[in-house]
Amino acid sequence: MKLILESSNTKNYLDENRDIDFSHLVIREKIKELYAGCTSEDSKIKKAFEFVRDEISHSWDIQSTRITRRASEVLFFKEGICYAKSNLFAALLRAVGIPTGFCYQRVTIGDTPNTGYCIHALNAVYIFEIGKWVRLDTRGNKKGVNAQFSTDVEQLAFPIREHYDEKDYETVYMNPVEKISTYRAVI
Repeated sequence: MKLILESSNTKNYLDENRDIDFSHLVIREKIKELYAGCTSEDSKIKKAFEFVRDEISHSWDIQSTRITRRASEVLFFKEGICYAKSNLFAALLRAVGIPTGFCYQRVTIGDTPNTGYCIHALNAVYIFEIGKWVRLDTRGNKKGVNAQFSTDVEQLAFPIREHYDEKDYETVYMNPVEKISTYRAVI
């Protein structure tokens, strides 16, 4: 899939905002711990990806009623839906100068279209070492969901099934799309 950038300037994918609050003390402390010993950009991205995917619970999976949104909230409570987890991933990377954007998919809520659809959030990361944007999905693995870190072949939580009218949206947004992120998906 060819990604469409909202901005051609990678610096626009480094901004801090209300939800990507990487100056917050809880984020700064996690960055020190997380990246200790990391010497390359690739190792930092992989470390952040695996931390958010594996150590931050998906709210639906644990049947939580708590709603987190800001990166610092997600880290503090160690839970969030895909939108919240993508905010934390972006904060952990933007804080160390790695451009990170936001992508979306339209996917079925269950295994078939009659279960309805939702908008799923994930990230795109610009990797200077290879000179390209790579989509990564920190949703969290479970039975039937196997997102992996890869710079070669995408392995997202939800491969698109076009025959179910699912869709990958091609735009890499600089910030979470407010209209989308205010809706709460369950996957």
